[in-house]
Amino acid sequence: MTNKVYPQAQMPTCSSYMTSKKETFTIWMKSLVLHGNGCTVFDSNGEIIYRIDNYDKKSSDEVYLMDLRGKVLFSIRRKKLGIFGPWDIYRWSGSQMKKWFEARRNCNILGRNTACRVTLVHDKTKSRGYIILGLTGKLGFKITDDTRGELVAEVRPKQLSSGVMLGDDVLTLVVEPQMDHSLVMALVTIYGLMTDKI
Repeated sequence: MTNKVYPQAQMPTCSSYMTSKKETFTIWMKSLVLHGNGCTVFDSNGEIIYRIDNYDKKSSDEVYLMDLRGKVLFSIRRKKLGIFGPWDIYRWSGSQMKKWFEARRNCNILGRNTACRVTLVHDKTKSRGYIILGLTGKLGFKITDDTRGELVAEVRPKQLSSGVMLGDDVLTLVVEPQMDHSLVMALVTIYGLMTDKI
């Protein structure tokens, strides 16, 4: 499964979310809210850094990516155009939100292949982008830079140092240096929504 992602040109990044070295996060595909859907993301020290709490059903039409304190960083909304309708991704700054992406899910006729294409909002030159490549038969995917082909982030099943694999609802997210990991989590969220994991 291949997904192309094209962010808005010259996007601002928040320095507190920018990686200076390779960082590893743990994604627990459970909400901290009782009877809620979503996921919780922990840093390498075991501290909660992101959460998604969806009080509706899985693959809801609107979800919020928040930090530990509940500050909304991104909101992701599905347009009401059926199952293959686009998703709008907004970045929040204080009480202001700005549309950054539009994501579309594409399937072939037999439904074997699903792909997400996320395009620039204002600039159609697609000068910068990412590709999300699902790992066949595995719970995981890779995000690479569309221009250079370099790995940006990878999600894979969580394995302890002893070699024990944890359940299907615990994943490892590895983010490469010089990346805004809040942006990476927004891409992970879109992928999770489109594959009915969140």
